[in-house]
Amino acid sequence: MSVLATIVKPLAYISLPVFALHTLANANPVARYYVRIGLFLSSLGVCSIWGVICSVGMGLVGRRFDVFYVVARSFYHLASRVLGIRLIVEGEEYLETRPAVLVGNHQSMLDILYLGRIFPRRASIMAKKELQWSPLLGQFMTLAGAVFVDRGNNARAVRSLTAAGEIMKERHSSLWLFPEGTRSMRPYADMLPFKKGAFHTAIQAQVPIVPVVCENYWRLYRKGVFESGTLKVKVLPPIPTTGMTAADVSALAVRVHDLMVETLREISAPPPPDAMPKPSEPAVTPSPLPSPAAAGVPSPASAPAPSQPDISTPPTTESEKVAEDVRTESRASNNPSEASSTSSPTHSRIEGSENGTETEEDDGMVLVGRPSH
Repeated sequence: MSVLATIVKPLAYISLPVFALHTLANANPVARYYVRIGLFLSSLGVCSIWGVICSVGMGLVGRRFDVFYVVARSFYHLASRVLGIRLIVEGEEYLETRPAVLVGNHQSMLDILYLGRIFPRRASIMAKKELQWSPLLGQFMTLAGAVFVDRGNNARAVRSLTAAGEIMKERHSSLWLFPEGTRSMRPYADMLPFKKGAFHTAIQAQVPIVPVVCENYWRLYRKGVFESGTLKVKVLPPIPTTGMTAADVSALAVRVHDLMVETLREISAPPPPDAMPKPSEPAVTPSPLPSPAAAGVPSPASAPAPSQPDISTPPTTESEKVAEDVRTESRASNNPSEASSTSSPTHSRIEGSENGTETEEDDGMVLVGRPSH
């Protein structure tokens, strides 16, 4: 009897608050939102501990490049059941392309769920070099085979891009990047313009680009809303880069962006009628007033305005553009910020973010943050 009581009592103590939270979440949408946020972050915490254990154990048996795959799948199987969100993947066979640069659309922290469902074997992420020395996280990422980039200056950033491509080919592995550079959650299906770092890496290494698109999930998740449901993810066929040079980077980025936006709109649910951005109205030019001369009033001769010195901004070199893209994309893989599409990546302070004002120091764990819509 005492043995039975020892087992039943702890279960009763645990089940009562769980039952209370479940009842509250079903009765109140606001409570449901915060309960689900707590469950989501708790699942992340559990899987972070599991990741450290996996990175040590799998490193010892020679499977360190599959650590991200194991931890990602573990998180998906746990979180999808807790949250009641299921993902349907089309074109999953294209994820077996190796080596390759994998690029995905970036909406919010919930992207971790679709990454958990599709993250392939022998793949890693790109992260800023400073994270390599973070307690626990740095050791986990190092043991799991993350590719670290040095964003200290332009020359080192460009060398990091080249090294990332060589590492991919040497390991025969893939690399995941968010080419938008920051999150862009909105009620309608669209994406921010792409940074070029991912495409420089792919062309430098002469490996294909594999686009991955998750449908717009505004209907399930935004500020104050966190519902259950089904999401669609579509993996597009690999886009080869063989024979391309640095001169083709911009065209490749635009091509992949347009293809992913088209797919995003194809697989996403129609947005609410009032969600689409309104077209800007043309500016109304006031009728010009008649000049004094036209009115018959003589005007005094004005002195010629002093000439202004020609102040021009020094042209930005290609290497500086590449370096900035590396800094922005590696930050997107480790950053809770959500800058708006009008933000300038060259400023250390980003205004108009969905999470408020950000700085270059807003670097943290992958995608963790909450929407403000």
